[in-house]
Amino acid sequence: MAKNRNRKFQNKGFSGTGASHTRKAFKGMTDVSGSPNEDILYNLQDLRNRSRMLSMSGGLALSALKTNRTNVIGCGLILKSYIDKSVLGMSEEDAINWQNNTEREFALWAEKKENCDALGLNDFYKMQQLAFYSTLLSGDVSTLLQHDKNSVTSMAPYSFKLNIIEADRLSTPNSFAVTGVRACTDGKNSENGNRIFDGVEVNDVGKVVAYHYSNNHRGEFTQKATTWTRVEAIGEKTGLPNVIFTMADVERPGQYRGLPLLAPVLEMLIQIRRYTESELMAAVVESIFTAFIKTNSRTDENPLMDVATGEEPLQDLDDSEYEMGPGNVVHLQPDEDVSFGDPKRPAGGFPAFVEAVATQLGAALEISEEILMKKFNSSYSASRAALLEFWKLVKMRREWFVSDWCRPIYEVWMYEAVARGRINAPGFFNDPIIRQAWLGAEFIGPPPGMLDPTKEISAEQMMCENGFSSRSDSAIRLNGSEFYKNTSALKSENQALTDSYPTGNNAEEKVSEVIKANYIKNIGGNNAA
Repeated sequence: MAKNRNRKFQNKGFSGTGASHTRKAFKGMTDVSGSPNEDILYNLQDLRNRSRMLSMSGGLALSALKTNRTNVIGCGLILKSYIDKSVLGMSEEDAINWQNNTEREFALWAEKKENCDALGLNDFYKMQQLAFYSTLLSGDVSTLLQHDKNSVTSMAPYSFKLNIIEADRLSTPNSFAVTGVRACTDGKNSENGNRIFDGVEVNDVGKVVAYHYSNNHRGEFTQKATTWTRVEAIGEKTGLPNVIFTMADVERPGQYRGLPLLAPVLEMLIQIRRYTESELMAAVVESIFTAFIKTNSRTDENPLMDVATGEEPLQDLDDSEYEMGPGNVVHLQPDEDVSFGDPKRPAGGFPAFVEAVATQLGAALEISEEILMKKFNSSYSASRAALLEFWKLVKMRREWFVSDWCRPIYEVWMYEAVARGRINAPGFFNDPIIRQAWLGAEFIGPPPGMLDPTKEISAEQMMCENGFSSRSDSAIRLNGSEFYKNTSALKSENQALTDSYPTGNNAEEKVSEVIKANYIKNIGGNNAA
């Protein structure tokens, strides 16, 4: 028993390091965590508001958001139909014709804001930018899929419309949401007993079944009484989505609302903003207060007279007045001295400090410092490595946005197009395999930038020659174009060049067939000898 009393408790494993409650490094650390609902939803409104305020002030916050938007979406992700012709039993030529016709039909709906936007504000491609940017800024965004039968005309044959709803309007119906209280986000549907988490209604197993949208923003000053509309996630009759709910990076199971992209780095962003503003103000103050006169006499008058640049110098100055100007020699009174304000702003370490912070911010947001700062002063290899690393993020985010937003919208549009007879797709409504074959599509976005086009085009050419890539994939990677459209245009252009060759009787105008054939061969024509 005596030996047992002398035994001391020993930390094991992480209890002696990262999970220790006795080490000084962890004594002041708050390590209490709860469910995704408690950790995220109870704080989401504050995070969302701060994310917006920092983005409005520009700087690194706005750079992080718009750099993602511009590279992932750019001018818009363009539909490229890729149907499964083997399942559909179609020839190559028939498949290409069907795909081209479908793309033209989709463009009829997508390129006019009156045809695709329920509010009539943006076309389909600008709505992509809005939906993606709002997702990163606010954490999530809702797109209601609506049908306006009254808008169908001979020139606008589709009733399908998109209505993008900002994240604030998705909220739990209660009196607290009206006043903007942030912590009260839980609720319950009195009709079916389902729980509601910040506007997202789930059933007993946690599956999302509906969304609740208010007609006002939280805390908005308005004359209208706040009411909510319940929208089922999936249409009961059609089996198609009524809402496309897009969340930013999902980090935890059971997470029903998305976090703003800037949420983990808000503290760092606000501090670097304050530091930048302080240095800027100090530099402004330095430029204003340039000289000070030290004297034992009265100081209630300005000892320096205004200088009128380009005009005659002031005349008849008495002994107590001084004028500053180039090359002036001034004799001071016996009790006077001159000193100049020199706060040395901005501080010498300011650029290095901002770059160090930008490096940490970039690491947290998966954006290289060069990309975040738009500053490429390194070598070609280092700059290319930064672009390639960032492009991994771009491809990942583009794929989830296409999967979560573009493809579901394209599918709903295709249902109406086939139902109205605008597109011929036999078996579309009968067999899910055939329907999926008809719905095959990609959405092509802007390609990565090229630091040295000659090297990168040569690399793509070698990949195609050795079977490592198709010409279609290389065309998309290089400039976002489509191989078959390129070859079709080149064929017409080459024929035009061939027809434009001089063929007159004058000997000086004659061109031999060999030279002509070599000329066409050099520009990639099909008539080369």
